[in-house]
Amino acid sequence: MRRPAATGPIVVKIGSSSLTGGGSGLDHDSVRRVVSQVAAVWRSGRPAALVSSGAVAAGMTALRLPSRPRDIPGLQVAAAVGQGRLMERYTAEFEAEGMISGQVLLTRDVLANRGQYLHAREAFERMLGMGVVPVVNENDTVVVDELSFGDNDRLAAIVAHLVGAAMLVILTDTGGLYSGDPRIDDEALLLDAVRHTDEVLDGIERGRAGPVGSGGVATKVAAARMAAWSGIPTVIAAASEPAVVQRAAAGDPVGTWIEPRSSGLSSRKLWIAFGLPSRGRVSVDDGAVRALVQGGRSLLAVGVTAVEGSFDEGDAVEIVGPDGRVIGKGRAAIGAAEAAAGAGRHSEEVGGEVVHRDDLVVFAG
Repeated sequence: MRRPAATGPIVVKIGSSSLTGGGSGLDHDSVRRVVSQVAAVWRSGRPAALVSSGAVAAGMTALRLPSRPRDIPGLQVAAAVGQGRLMERYTAEFEAEGMISGQVLLTRDVLANRGQYLHAREAFERMLGMGVVPVVNENDTVVVDELSFGDNDRLAAIVAHLVGAAMLVILTDTGGLYSGDPRIDDEALLLDAVRHTDEVLDGIERGRAGPVGSGGVATKVAAARMAAWSGIPTVIAAASEPAVVQRAAAGDPVGTWIEPRSSGLSSRKLWIAFGLPSRGRVSVDDGAVRALVQGGRSLLAVGVTAVEGSFDEGDAVEIVGPDGRVIGKGRAAIGAAEAAAGAGRHSEEVGGEVVHRDDLVVFAG
């Protein structure tokens, strides 16, 4: 199942805990280690982008905070203080490698706008083409809701979509994904390679397997599955592993390999699936599930059983089956009030589809 990365950029993601060395502030050796590996990828003739957490950790040190803030304003202040310090460290380390780096701050709102999404993609292409290493972080200073990308894991998957990555490498504190929690289960095994649809990932993503207490493992699985929809393989491995990024790109057995779909979605459908935030939910019956999953049909009002949220035409909505699982996501062809009023009725009475198949991404199946 494993193989060397195809032609294209490598996206490397590293989390705060891997940059702090177990402490509360940035560990310069840890920063230097990831920078040297990203630089080595570039020297091999392949561009690479770095998605990095650590702004809050860097700010905590400067502010002499004893623990990570728990409120949004506190996190924003720590990030505002730390972002410059984090980039200063990356700038210095990349310059020592003879490279230029540039900071890219993204927010959910930027990615939700199709035009800005395309501009972001063009900016990445230009940076990589000029030999500039993008260092990407969610703009924590202006985040106002508590629904973030998930410690930058999901952001890394979106960046992988944007740059057309050949591989996503997520660096963490463990050797990869395990069949159980290795801290309490002596029989837990490192998963060498899995497909993005394997049930073992369902358990990890729902917190029933793997290191449950970390919470971050679930977002790493979610990010790998997001990348899989672009046909991008993901390797989740230990940041402390020697030359881990180069070895992952070479197809060596390091960490856990997540096999993607054999073919990726179009750029527009990737944006619908992962760039647009959901504004509501539409529950459907078994007949609608079959029509969407097996028939590739549009979602009609006759199959709708319930509508949640306040969304307008063009907003993204999740489509939920009778068992409560999300089976798809799409742009609504009508608003929430109209969808609720037409639930269970024929489309002729409602005035068309609830979600047209051209604006629909089906996850199930």
